[in-house]
Amino acid sequence: MPRRFDLPDRIALFPLPGAVLMPRARLPLHIFEPRYLQMLEDTLKTDHRLIGMIQPEGEGLSAIGCAGRVIAFSETEDGRMMISLGAVSRFRLLEPQEGFAPYLQGRVDWSSFPRDTAGSEQDPDLDRKALFDLLARYMETQELSTDWDAASQAEDELLINSLSMMLPFSPGDKQALLESPTLADRRELLVGLIEFALHGGENEERLQ
Repeated sequence: MPRRFDLPDRIALFPLPGAVLMPRARLPLHIFEPRYLQMLEDTLKTDHRLIGMIQPEGEGLSAIGCAGRVIAFSETEDGRMMISLGAVSRFRLLEPQEGFAPYLQGRVDWSSFPRDTAGSEQDPDLDRKALFDLLARYMETQELSTDWDAASQAEDELLINSLSMMLPFSPGDKQALLESPTLADRRELLVGLIEFALHGGENEERLQ
């Protein structure tokens, strides 16, 4: 997505188990805790409007997260906020920082992920028929549904990243998908996770 700001070396962090934001994807969030309402208010005052989505890991946080720019927000009648984050880039967390704010912030480094800001990726080896056949079996076993028309028309990156974010994998598996170096790597891992689930494997905690 176009950027009219410099990537900062410090951003607000939103630790949320099982919630990952993939490059160039969008993530809707429902914010209601007072500390995160404050985080949103403070973030909207910055030029970059970035929030770092990151997963808890053990007693701390994962090493890698993805920052999204607040691209839409609306307030409900009871004061809660519905927002949408548009992914800008993954980051490596150098140091979580607690200060006067009621929410976590972090010192971050962006240099490991130049591809994230270089435009959308393609996956020339993606076999859509095979993926959709596999996905249909998985959806049936999980009692899930999807918009197959929209999925068939989605570009490679949107399809793979959306599935990586939305399917009910463990937090560890989702973190591994986030950290995949390329779109093809992510697709290969995604297929492997679906196949593992179909063969009766329990993926919970498997990659943690």
